[in-house]
Amino acid sequence: MCGIAGFIDPQLSADKGLDLVHAMLESIVYRGPDARGTYNDDSTWLGHNRLSIIDLSEAANQPMHFGDLVIVFNGEIYNYLEIKARLVKEGITFISQSDTEVILAAYVKWGSDCVNQFVGMWAFVIWDKKKKTLFASRDRFGIKPFYYIVNGPRFYFGSEYKPLKLSPLFSNDLNLEQVSRGLQMGWVCYHDETYFEKIKALPAAHNLTIKDGSITIERYWDVVTGKYSYLSKEEKTNQFFDLFKDSINLHLRSDVTVGSCLSGGLDSSAIVSMVQELNPGIKYKSFSIYYEGKGDVDERPFIKEVINKYPAIEPYYYSPSEAEINEHFHHALYHADVPSTGSSFMSQYFLMKLIGDHKIKVVLDGQGSDEYLGGYMHTFYRIIADYLRGGKIYKAISTTADICKQTGNAFLPHLGKSVLSTLMNEQSLYGLEYKKYYPFLSKIPSSPVPFNMSTVDGNRTDNFLYQLLFSTSLPSLLHYEDRNSMAYSIESRVPFLDHRLVEFAFSLATEDKVNGIVTKDILRNSLGGILPEAVKNRKDKKGFVTPGENKWLRGPLMHLMKDDFNSLDFLDTKKINHLISDYKNKVNNKNTALTWRVAVLNYWIKNFV
Repeated sequence: MCGIAGFIDPQLSADKGLDLVHAMLESIVYRGPDARGTYNDDSTWLGHNRLSIIDLSEAANQPMHFGDLVIVFNGEIYNYLEIKARLVKEGITFISQSDTEVILAAYVKWGSDCVNQFVGMWAFVIWDKKKKTLFASRDRFGIKPFYYIVNGPRFYFGSEYKPLKLSPLFSNDLNLEQVSRGLQMGWVCYHDETYFEKIKALPAAHNLTIKDGSITIERYWDVVTGKYSYLSKEEKTNQFFDLFKDSINLHLRSDVTVGSCLSGGLDSSAIVSMVQELNPGIKYKSFSIYYEGKGDVDERPFIKEVINKYPAIEPYYYSPSEAEINEHFHHALYHADVPSTGSSFMSQYFLMKLIGDHKIKVVLDGQGSDEYLGGYMHTFYRIIADYLRGGKIYKAISTTADICKQTGNAFLPHLGKSVLSTLMNEQSLYGLEYKKYYPFLSKIPSSPVPFNMSTVDGNRTDNFLYQLLFSTSLPSLLHYEDRNSMAYSIESRVPFLDHRLVEFAFSLATEDKVNGIVTKDILRNSLGGILPEAVKNRKDKKGFVTPGENKWLRGPLMHLMKDDFNSLDFLDTKKINHLISDYKNKVNNKNTALTWRVAVLNYWIKNFV
């Protein structure tokens, strides 16, 4: 895991180019404190901050050269040993033990199609000195970030916003459509858009090529939907187990110690349990955040179920105090790069701080499973809609009743939302939520919905899960995952986002993933003998629950509410004042999340824009 930055700019002198590339790298030094390197070819500059994980020797430092090619790379190619073995058989010679060199050799062999060979997470740039061509790529799910600014032949790139803010092409004009998406939907990123008009993101599963000043961006991978497996239930369960096992094996490849985040939920518990299954009795550190107090979520009882089953695990716990929340808020938001749309990012920030304090450089985390295995309770609106569209009226009604009994939701509103899901596609449903769920704060309420969700093959549930993966939920979670881990120079790996596992999951019927009202059924069944029973049988979905929106704004972060909100002059100030007044007077608890978003946006603009 590393930080990359660089540019192509014919207007800069050599001296100014060198100063600028070093300044860009210094702005993200925490992403790679182990080594720094730069490369220059006329107007092209590449820079790299290294966090040493695979091959700790200087031979693996970057920028790395391979014939006419030079690379700067952030991420890991987990199957690099298998690819390397194939390339060695074809006569290719390697001088390091790194996955970086394998990328270069693979590019020589397959060109831009090399990315289809990779299992991993990546954002990299390859400069061809002979052809004067720049090739960049981002992994299939956007686990690793890649941002850029382009203006004619001038092109700047970096792992975060920060290095690009130093570019002569940057201006701090806000992208108000992204601001609005953040406020109304809670998304901190969307496809190629960021919070700044000038800064673009290379979308997940896309390649970028620059040749003769011309830029081309193409998608190289997409998950197939609507084509279902005819395997038996036992065969599906066994295949899921094998794929998950292989993913964990690959994600454990490291020349430094690996640990795990452990929340007590199904996903992180599955990862830790499989690690222990594959390595019986191996000492393995787990890290957990908890809160104590009225209404707070404390997952330690479930965490201890995992520890009791696997006593070789060394658990570490932390509960941030209110004083620490206040002390670290500015630093956490600085690293987030965006105005946080929920308080859970602070819990993850403190989790990574705990991991960093114990000198762990690599952790496994459970992001991604909920998005494609139906782990979120609002997936049931689409599942019930599919029942209704298929004429399974009784099943739709009985499932709604069971869900409402478990969650405490009212029956008719829940069924009504499912009926709505039979009539409207994802674009229309999210458009309705965008306009109606929270008070709409724009000065132009009739403005077009600032997103476009295409319809994919398959049923309503497939479409919902696809959008969770690529548009609505996962991109923001991965953004926080990257920034919080990198704030403490930690490589966070997400084994549920092995693309082979995701492709297989989309070949499964809905009932393979959600059985009755039991979510992620295939995960529970495939790991039945490995997971603690109490965790396997959990029906509640907690997520990364934190007390921030309700408690912190009235406690350690109260100063956010006392500030004036004049930086938000592009919004309806009367609605803003009404929202803040209602929160202070505890009038409308439904809008606490929106209140958090407004308060943090105001602070972010005043301090970081």
